[in-house]
Amino acid sequence: LLLVELSVGESKFFTCTAIGEPVSLDWYNPQGERIVASQRVALHTEGVRSRLTLYNANIEDAGIYRCQATDAEGQSQEATVVLEIYQKLTFREVKSPQEFRQAERAEVVCDVTSSPVPVSSLSPEGDNIKFQVLPNNNLQIQRVTKADEGVYRCEARVEARGEIDFRDIIVVVNVPPVLSVPQQSFNVTADYQESVTFTCRAYGSPEPNVTWHRKGVELQESEQYVVRARGTTLTVRNIRRDDGGPYTCKASNKAGETEHELFLKVFVPPHITKLRNVTAVEGSAAVISCKAEGEPLPEISWRRASDGHSFTDGDKSHDGRVEARGRHGESMLTIVGVALSDWGRFDCEALSRIGGHQKSMYLDIEYAPKFQTNHTIFYSWEGNPVNISCDVMSNPPATMLWRRDKLTIPTEGTGNMRVYSATGRSLLEVTPMSDRDFGRYNCTARNNIGMRFQEFILAQADVPSNPYSVRLSAVAQRVTTVSFMKPDSHGGVPISHYLVRYKDSGTHDWRDVKSQGTQTLVQLSNLEPNTTYEVRVAAVNGKGQGEFSRTETFQTLPIREPSPPAVNGQRGVGKAYRLGLVKQDDGGMPILEYIVKYKTDKEEQWMTKLVPGANDFVLLQPLQWNTQYEVEITARNIKGLSEPTIVHFSMPHKPDITADSLFSELGLGAVVGLAVAGLLLLLVVVDVSCFFLRQCGLLMCITRKLCSKKTATSGKNKEMEEGKAAYLILEGEHQRVITGNFLFSLISPHRKLPLKEENGKETLKPDTIEIKVHSDRLHTTQEDSKA
Repeated sequence: LLLVELSVGESKFFTCTAIGEPVSLDWYNPQGERIVASQRVALHTEGVRSRLTLYNANIEDAGIYRCQATDAEGQSQEATVVLEIYQKLTFREVKSPQEFRQAERAEVVCDVTSSPVPVSSLSPEGDNIKFQVLPNNNLQIQRVTKADEGVYRCEARVEARGEIDFRDIIVVVNVPPVLSVPQQSFNVTADYQESVTFTCRAYGSPEPNVTWHRKGVELQESEQYVVRARGTTLTVRNIRRDDGGPYTCKASNKAGETEHELFLKVFVPPHITKLRNVTAVEGSAAVISCKAEGEPLPEISWRRASDGHSFTDGDKSHDGRVEARGRHGESMLTIVGVALSDWGRFDCEALSRIGGHQKSMYLDIEYAPKFQTNHTIFYSWEGNPVNISCDVMSNPPATMLWRRDKLTIPTEGTGNMRVYSATGRSLLEVTPMSDRDFGRYNCTARNNIGMRFQEFILAQADVPSNPYSVRLSAVAQRVTTVSFMKPDSHGGVPISHYLVRYKDSGTHDWRDVKSQGTQTLVQLSNLEPNTTYEVRVAAVNGKGQGEFSRTETFQTLPIREPSPPAVNGQRGVGKAYRLGLVKQDDGGMPILEYIVKYKTDKEEQWMTKLVPGANDFVLLQPLQWNTQYEVEITARNIKGLSEPTIVHFSMPHKPDITADSLFSELGLGAVVGLAVAGLLLLLVVVDVSCFFLRQCGLLMCITRKLCSKKTATSGKNKEMEEGKAAYLILEGEHQRVITGNFLFSLISPHRKLPLKEENGKETLKPDTIEIKVHSDRLHTTQEDSKA
């Protein structure tokens, strides 16, 4: 017997050769059946040779195969071959990685097969209690933990063939999620654009997937909900009242899932939801309701704007008419016997520890017409129209009618009567034509609350009576003041003004002066001194001029010397002192000048200063430091001198201003810098001056001076330069300024003067440049006037 070994899945062919001349060659399988060609079996016979091919052999193909040759006489011969099929080491469904849940009993599967049966092992080897190889060659791990993760090797051997193979299996231990929540609940206020962030940290293996749920619905990313950090944080933005309640954080992975509940407490600021204006009838009862909501529920209070009085639950007003009652976020303010003083705004305020909300309502009170004035007597005269005003206050507005002698005056009026209406007012214009138009008129006002009427009287007006108690005061040379008492009767028509009539006692020409409105004080001016006048006063109203008062006489004062001037002192600048002059009685003639004499307390000689009468001050300068001065000021008019006014004042100490004080705060560098800057400025001034005087710069002028010869031309140029220099110095008009006791002539750049007169003499002389003076009366010399 021929023994042939073949591995599962391999292919093999066998050749059978017959001796002689066979008629047929056939192959028989281990079951004794003749083999015919099929998908895995191929037969090929050629002459005395036949070949059997087996493809993809399997275990069932093992056994004895026979090749049988038959000749023509029916004699047969056969040959056999023993085919042994063995299976190599084969790992079936060995998954890697294999995952297990922590703390469970894990079974690492290693399914290996072969023929003969292999011997297998799984590492690691060690604790027989924790690790155990099962009969099916799987590895069992008791209470598997994360520490048991790793690579496990499954090794199989066939001792008969010396065959060995292995597979590495990755064992993964999945840990169920565990949640860590730093903060369980949050408090937040709604409607303030606030946000809150929930944090839910998840631990596990593999990394858990975290989702957020509310009311059983998973929250998705939106403008309101923001999920960050792989789902571990949820931010709720722009929190509203409805956002309050529980939020669930769920974490899941292959090992399982868990969840945790967080709570959002939303506080809602108080909000007044119901407050309406109320209308009530005077004398009735009114109920004002205010309803508010919020979390927590707010307390409600009332405030009456008219007097600022506040009402809370259970409060009553002093008169017991107003009471506040409330519960469960609603308050009612009850007003019994509504009065007009209750009209106006009421503020409802809802307060909680979260905040407050205030709204206002208005209590409108309806009432019957009320007349606003007690002025019921009007005056006029024939041909003079008068407006009788009927003013009514009512709510709702009233309709108004006029009656006379129980007859209604039509709104369009009659021949001499007109009616003009406006809200709350009706004007009856009456133009009396005869005595019968004077008398009683009735104004009736009506609305849906009630009716009222008022009676008016139109009486005949008269001119005012005469003023009395005419008095003359402040009589001076050219002015006086007339005062008087108002007349006892204005004739029924308001006085418009008073007429003051006066004249020289020696003439018959009266002159009139009107008062300013109804003032009872009138000033008469432009009078003649030392003259007797007559004066009387009459009142004027709309009907005309009343009688004159009794005539009074007065005499103006004669012209005299002025009164002593009033003086107030004021410190000047530097060595000057300013004295203010307050004009007094000028004696009837204008003050021509003030004569000011002053001296020190240690000198006997007076210095005199004349000041024009129109001036209101005098400036004394230059004065001596730390010195007492005495001043006499006398006013002069055409009649003579007033009594002198004597003033004493002291000059202060001389200020301590030295170079050390100026530069004490400057460093050495700053001082040197200032010195260099001053030198540069001096050079620029000199350079510019040389340019204007000699038409050349500083350096060029020095060069010409050293190198050029003296010629007639140069001499002429020099004269021209000197002339131009004189022109520049004398250019402009002179202005006089007092400095100390000397008068200096300053140059103004706005006017040019000729250099010389026609005879060639210089216009300015030395004595016009400096003049010593001892007063403010400056006398210009003839030469100065030419300049």
